[in-house]
Amino acid sequence: MGATDPIADVLTRIRNAYMAFHETLNVPHSRTREELVRILKEEGYLADYRVEDGNPFKSISITLKYAGDREPAIKKLRRVSKPGRRVYVRKSEIPVVLGGLGINILSTSRGVLTGKKAQEEGLGGELLCEVY
Repeated sequence: MGATDPIADVLTRIRNAYMAFHETLNVPHSRTREELVRILKEEGYLADYRVEDGNPFKSISITLKYAGDREPAIKKLRRVSKPGRRVYVRKSEIPVVLGGLGINILSTSRGVLTGKKAQEEGLGGELLCEVY
């Protein structure tokens, strides 16, 4: 059975895995999910990820990152745009997360990008989530 909101599903699985102090987790694969996880890894919120060919479906294996005494690298992971209320922003309206300490992730016409990268490229889009 597929999830109604696959992005929220991935974010919830990551949040739950951190709360249970898991080292790794698997999520179903899609290009958007893979791009979201890639950005989280590049920004230093996840230790690693890899796409695994499965039978019959691919999955993404995510290695979580902890600091010091099992302190999760992600403090807050919040879905902004939801199926019932889509949130779109122009390049000039991309919000700053936690005074610049966090990141936004946007779905743009050029793919899934961080808010900072989208602003540099002069793009707006759907504000998927905030991370810090």
